[in-house]
Amino acid sequence: MQLNLNKPICFFDLETTGVNITTDRIVEIAILKVHPNGKEESKRWLVNPTIPIPKEVTAIHGISDEDVADKPTFKEIAKEVYNLIKDSDLGGFNSNRFDIPLLAEEMLRAEVDFDMKNRLAVDVQTIFHKMEQRTLSAAYKFYCDKNLEDAHTAEADTLATYEVLKAQIAKYDDLENDTQFLAEFSSRKQFADFAGFIAYNKKGEECFSFGKHKGKLVTEILENEPGYFGWLLNADFPLYTKKVLTSIKLRSLNNKLG
Repeated sequence: MQLNLNKPICFFDLETTGVNITTDRIVEIAILKVHPNGKEESKRWLVNPTIPIPKEVTAIHGISDEDVADKPTFKEIAKEVYNLIKDSDLGGFNSNRFDIPLLAEEMLRAEVDFDMKNRLAVDVQTIFHKMEQRTLSAAYKFYCDKNLEDAHTAEADTLATYEVLKAQIAKYDDLENDTQFLAEFSSRKQFADFAGFIAYNKKGEECFSFGKHKGKLVTEILENEPGYFGWLLNADFPLYTKKVLTSIKLRSLNNKLG
């Protein structure tokens, strides 16, 4: 079957040095771009993370320090990656909680202004967990009746994710072949940032979701406790969270001036 798309969607997968979106780095990225007319194009990069790859992580994805020693850093490929995905929605397996947040961090470190304002995110893992509660390999076997060869390589996982989504749409009558629907269905909670530090309340207002100000409006705290904003910017929070906070503060200031 062919996905019903209003714009391109880029399925992607990352292999990394670890699972911390703030401190870990990309060592491999594979992207499969699917156009509304069904055309597909793919691209894969090995990336020098500029930090050591732990041996226990190499044991999972098979990429060692030696494999990436002569490869470009993410900063060197960031614009090429961005140009491929800039007009597209994004799709992945556990992408809402890991791949997209980590990609955003890498983009911002490379001084590429990445955000999700005008794109949707379809997380195939969330759809799978809501329907069946299994892993990507199990999903591939369950939906596509195929064994996932070369699991934990970005290219194989990316293609499997794309095929699983198409099979999910074909299998479940409740799933609409529509990116907007799939993005809403595969989202867990609505957050302004990827890491979940800033959530939306029922009125669509940004609130802190952690710490002493949990549940309180971001705009009110930033106005009443200006030092808290400075602390947040200097603390060990993801760059995208800081970008969102800065945007909220600037919007609040512009509203006052207006």
